[in-house]
Amino acid sequence: MLSSIIKKELIQLNVSADNWEDAIRKSTHPLVAHGKVTEEYVNKIIEIAQNTGPYIVITKHVALPHAPSEFGVKETAIGITTLKIPVNFGNKENDPVKYLFCLSAKDSTGHLEAMSQLVSLLGKKDFFELLDNSGSPNEIIKYIVNLDQ
Repeated sequence: MLSSIIKKELIQLNVSADNWEDAIRKSTHPLVAHGKVTEEYVNKIIEIAQNTGPYIVITKHVALPHAPSEFGVKETAIGITTLKIPVNFGNKENDPVKYLFCLSAKDSTGHLEAMSQLVSLLGKKDFFELLDNSGSPNEIIKYIVNLDQ
């Protein structure tokens, strides 16, 4: 269930970022701070994006920063970050990015149900309105928990 891997301490709202790399570093900070991933994992996300392009920009205004688990995943989790001012990642069709959903997956299958639920969530206009207007991670968690029921 999505609510079991998205926790309020992993949600940041209205974060300022200078560029895509800064956005990734800031959006992954809660995952590092709460022991979900290592700094090596963050560096690998950036390295892969530098080498392969903005593959992590998955739809309009949304990025899903992630890397292979062997580079420092300690626990499966998803962090949510909204940017105060959207930044370009180099994806002409989907830039600028305002919402980052940082994924850390312990293995290649354990997170698939949660990813399916996340894809469903990303299709809900009211979810993005909540992200834009909420002043509290608690409101976002409440919305996600209600979806899981």
